[in-house]
Amino acid sequence: MHQEIIELTKELIRFKTMQAYPEETRKCLEHISGYLQKWGAPFERMEHKGIPSLLVLPQAGYAPVLLMSHLDVVDGPDSMFEPLEKDGKLYGRGSIDDKYAVALSLILLKEHLQELQQAGRTIADLPFGLLITGDEEVGGFSGAGQAVQRLRTDFCLALDGGGPKNLVVKEKGILRLKLTARGKAAHGARPWLGENAIEGLMRDIQRLQPFFAFPDADEQHWHRTMNLGRISGGKAINQVPDQAEAVFDIRYTENDDLESLLADLKAEVNGELSVETREPLFFSGESPYLDHLLQIDPGLQRGFEHGASDIRFFSEQGIPGAVWGASGDMSAHSEHEHLVLESLKPVTAHLDTFLRQCRQEG
Repeated sequence: MHQEIIELTKELIRFKTMQAYPEETRKCLEHISGYLQKWGAPFERMEHKGIPSLLVLPQAGYAPVLLMSHLDVVDGPDSMFEPLEKDGKLYGRGSIDDKYAVALSLILLKEHLQELQQAGRTIADLPFGLLITGDEEVGGFSGAGQAVQRLRTDFCLALDGGGPKNLVVKEKGILRLKLTARGKAAHGARPWLGENAIEGLMRDIQRLQPFFAFPDADEQHWHRTMNLGRISGGKAINQVPDQAEAVFDIRYTENDDLESLLADLKAEVNGELSVETREPLFFSGESPYLDHLLQIDPGLQRGFEHGASDIRFFSEQGIPGAVWGASGDMSAHSEHEHLVLESLKPVTAHLDTFLRQCRQEG
């Protein structure tokens, strides 16, 4: 099974499933559809706002456990779409984020479905389904955000983070803010006649930074953070700019009172501060499925992630879940993105055991 997952992952990597190439995403989904048809697994194609996704459910609108993964990737050069296996690692765009998980899900589905069919049973006896989406990297609103409204599940397992020994049970929420500073235009040779909006914006940025200054800003911290992700202003070099903007990516925790924080931030700046995006935190919730996962391997620990994933759509609906997967040495989105092949073995074995227990109990 291990080598089969690697080979299928390589096939999927070759599709340039970036948002700029929607036709590549559709081709990749067609390839996946062909795989499912080959093994007699019924599936449903979904599309929302041009974003395709695929759903496999053992019963109409329901799966006891849902394995979620995504086939879209961040941008990368052509060379990253030629998979390279070297020194125990599989290199390529999407190798760890998240095409190995798509391949893992498909092959586990095939294996379990074949066993059921040989025993004279049908897909209706399968205790799990699959959701493969095409827009996780840009928010997931047309994939997981739509799918959660049309299916029922008792437990969602997002194979999109964590590690072989790290079962993620909480993730930070997202708050994106736009800060707009306004000034007065004038000729660049006479700056004293104007009011420079960029300079005003810079002063406001400095006023916001103390709200996010924490001494322990390492991987083990759990507090809010702020990233200044985009800044713009000015129309001509010889003109005093009358407007400038900055956009911040804030990650918050359950310890933050967002309404109070927003009020404090707005009171601190001279410019206009507005909310662009507000996304909820993820908490796993209580579930016997979560307990089963932890019991199979005593070394598997509950953990957390600073980033966010599509699991938040399910958590927001009160559906328990977790985030889990193989290791990529924190290489996702980088020019050397890779999957640590040895880490795939325990995840595959653990997940297979978990799904078999679910079959027996079902």
